[in-house]
Amino acid sequence: MLKFAYNKKYPTFAREFKKTRMRKFLFLSFVFIVFIGTTAFSFWKEKELSPLITQPDALYTVEPDNDANYIPGYGKTYLGFKEAIAFKESQGRYSIVNTLGFLGKYQFGKATLLTLRISNPDFFLYSAKLQERAFKANCSYNKWLLQKEIETYSGKLINGVRITESGILAAAHLAGAGSVKRFLKNGGKGRRIKDAYGTRIEHYFKDFSGYDLSSLTPMRIPKL
Repeated sequence: MLKFAYNKKYPTFAREFKKTRMRKFLFLSFVFIVFIGTTAFSFWKEKELSPLITQPDALYTVEPDNDANYIPGYGKTYLGFKEAIAFKESQGRYSIVNTLGFLGKYQFGKATLLTLRISNPDFFLYSAKLQERAFKANCSYNKWLLQKEIETYSGKLINGVRITESGILAAAHLAGAGSVKRFLKNGGKGRRIKDAYGTRIEHYFKDFSGYDLSSLTPMRIPKL
């Protein structure tokens, strides 16, 4: 009788034992997958941040000319334009955040980042590659928004400052395309447009004039 009862219960015991082993196997598999995923993410993050670690500081210690934010060695090209903007905004530092919360090498606001479909400011701040792409995309977008103004006002003098395409795009980076439109339409008259630190929009028209930005294609929808 005892032997019969033991044999009857044994299959149930075996099935429960197999289930327990399967649960342990699945749990250990899950832990292993999480470990591999975390390791891979850490490796990718380190690779993403490597441009910040290897970026030479010497490039950003060059003093600009007295008359403009001009970086010697780059000329009046798009590269010279963007590095001059970077020097003015952050001295070329990717990881900087100013007292108003503007981010990175080119000091982007969070609203502008959302326009560029960048929803993670922390990731943006530590990605040199994304910041460079964002600056170019934003310039291309502003060039599309302001193409009429570029065509109409380039070469004209307003408040003693000669208006150029690069000056318009630099001013748009400071104050937004809408402010540039109002400034040009009003002939520089009316309320002074300036940033929170007191830099007037006229300085951007002047200091960043004359760069050749013909390589920038106007984009209605900015693409990174």
